[in-house]
Amino acid sequence: MRQRLWNIFLLLLVFGSVFGQERMGQLSIENVNPILPGYFADPTIKKFGDTYYIYATTDNEMLASGVPTVWYSKDFKHWYNYTMEVPSLESVNLRNFWAPDIIEGNDGKYYLYFGNCQAGCNIYGYVSDTPVGPWEKLNEDDTPVIAHNYPRKGFPSLDAQFFKDDDGRIYAYWGTWVHYNGGYAVGELDSGGMATIKKPKNIPLEETPQPFEAAYMIKKGDKYIFMYSGGSCHDETYNVRYSYSDSPYGPFIPGQNNPILSTNKDGTVHGPGHHSVLEENGRYYIVYHKHDYPMTRGGLSRQVCVDEMVFENDSTLKKVLQGSKSLQKLVKSDAQKNLALGTKTTTSSFYHLQSLQYDYEYKPSFATDNHNATMWKAGDNSFPQHLTLDLGKETQIKRVMTQFEFAGYYYQYKLEHSTDGKNWKHFADRSDNKIPGSPMIDDNDVKARYLKLTVLDTEKTGQYAAVWNIKVFGSLFEIPLSLQSKPSKEGSGAKSLNRELVAIDAMDVPQNGDFIDLPNKGDIGGNFEKDGEVSVNEDKEGVKAFNFTKGALVLDRPVPKSLEWNGAFTMATWVKNPQIAKEDECLVSWCDRFKYNLANSYNALHFNSGNYGAAAHLDGHFDMKYNNLPPANEWHHIVLTFDGVVEKVYVDGELDNSQNMTLASQIDDAKIRIGASDVGENYSGYMASMQMYDYALTESEIKKLMQATMPSDGKK
Repeated sequence: MRQRLWNIFLLLLVFGSVFGQERMGQLSIENVNPILPGYFADPTIKKFGDTYYIYATTDNEMLASGVPTVWYSKDFKHWYNYTMEVPSLESVNLRNFWAPDIIEGNDGKYYLYFGNCQAGCNIYGYVSDTPVGPWEKLNEDDTPVIAHNYPRKGFPSLDAQFFKDDDGRIYAYWGTWVHYNGGYAVGELDSGGMATIKKPKNIPLEETPQPFEAAYMIKKGDKYIFMYSGGSCHDETYNVRYSYSDSPYGPFIPGQNNPILSTNKDGTVHGPGHHSVLEENGRYYIVYHKHDYPMTRGGLSRQVCVDEMVFENDSTLKKVLQGSKSLQKLVKSDAQKNLALGTKTTTSSFYHLQSLQYDYEYKPSFATDNHNATMWKAGDNSFPQHLTLDLGKETQIKRVMTQFEFAGYYYQYKLEHSTDGKNWKHFADRSDNKIPGSPMIDDNDVKARYLKLTVLDTEKTGQYAAVWNIKVFGSLFEIPLSLQSKPSKEGSGAKSLNRELVAIDAMDVPQNGDFIDLPNKGDIGGNFEKDGEVSVNEDKEGVKAFNFTKGALVLDRPVPKSLEWNGAFTMATWVKNPQIAKEDECLVSWCDRFKYNLANSYNALHFNSGNYGAAAHLDGHFDMKYNNLPPANEWHHIVLTFDGVVEKVYVDGELDNSQNMTLASQIDDAKIRIGASDVGENYSGYMASMQMYDYALTESEIKKLMQATMPSDGKK
């Protein structure tokens, strides 16, 4: 996108600062990527009338299980988010709205399809008079349009995309993990009811080399171009490939230049794939997702990008040139000047990510760089937090648009204006807001030099005050569709009170080693009741400790609300494990894995040699192991912390491993269990003490705690 010269200069300064922090490399100023502010994946782009729509999986939540949303725009520059109204299933409360696709039927209605794995991996269908709903089920009895085990036993029906041929016939292409399941599937959609598939078959694996998921069909001339994603969506190997044919059913011939889209050398495009294609004025554009930066563990915090896709001939695609300057042909002219672009910013705090992988600052200036790869994030999860913009001179302000980190959840905030930076007046008061969306649009008519955003609260526990972009305009302009998501019925998230929640020590148990329960000396009180075989005795070094053989200590108090969702925590314990197993060995757990049984809805501290040796999150792509496994039969101080952004495990006061995380901890029916998880996984060894906190201790605090709680004889 071509910018005015002064904008170019400012953006060059910003990008040089931002991406100099790490290996991000230099971005072209013509690159509009990511095009959406937030975490969205598997994008399907459509143009109905004069409006563009992007339907996508809402990412960065429990294995990509966020709300069903759509983004829309008339100029391909200003995008607006809306949470769609999609009826749930009768058997389960829908949590997965994976890889949606939409087609306009011959009857003028719109048909929405998406995948879900809560009752088998199925594709469900919905219909509406508009591209944004409200949606009605195609089958009231919840019969899938494409069911699990179709067209062959064990085949997971996900990632369906629909293609309308020149003769009006509609074909469906679907499948994931296809390298294990006999190849992608293809069938014809019954265009009468739009709810059944006929003539299904699997496409032989040799016709689509190195496949994984995300089929997509387009037609160029008389050639059918079957595109798909290979590698793993969780890492840098993800890529886009294609084959071609003279028929929508194949046989397909692998294309040249594969993969046409893959991770680039500087890492600014990491793990790109699961795409759709927009044809506009004879040009083709590939709309895909890539991983965020700094990258969140598991690779499911993705962002939507667009690049031009060029054909050499009707059956040959060139490799995609990332950051293509021709994207300016998509963006319509914009008479609205963003007065906040590049303005000076100050803030109450900003987050400095320091881990084994990253040293990165979420600076306040990132909120005014008009770039969706960067954001301002507050220094911790406390409130209020504020961000102040200095526009340089008094100017007319009529509209403020704020893009918070999570479009699907509400933020409560207020906007104030000032001429001197000292005396403030209200511009907008959203202190009771319960409406999600992006951007949040606030209109007024004032003259001011300074604008202050104060974030007061968030819908979800542990969410930070964080803003991708804040934009200021001196005039009003039309908002397409003028949609507003329904208000949330949920209260705001619980707050960390910086408390020690749990504190137990074997020294507090009578010497005879037999006990039924023991008091919790932490702030939430209660008693730990013995469940199974737990005793107190001395090891060979004379250290008095709990001896877990096949039992646990279970607290008779509810898990504090401050530990739910993305709530911060610290779990600290002195342990001696005589033999370290490859699995199990749970030191403490506090979540309910059965509520959703989805990644990151469950957390537990372990001491084993496997991939979840340090922390378990129900999915190997999110679990954390020990980089250096603590030796067996020695005393070790093991600490797991999470501050809402990064999870860290410390061994004997030293940072051993770390990973960026977004959690969705489910605690309502959970118990705090020491020495076991909610399904057993029993620890078998000694434990001298255990402390739990509802905030993340710093490294210096951990070292002090280690000294203060060291087992009584001073030995490890």
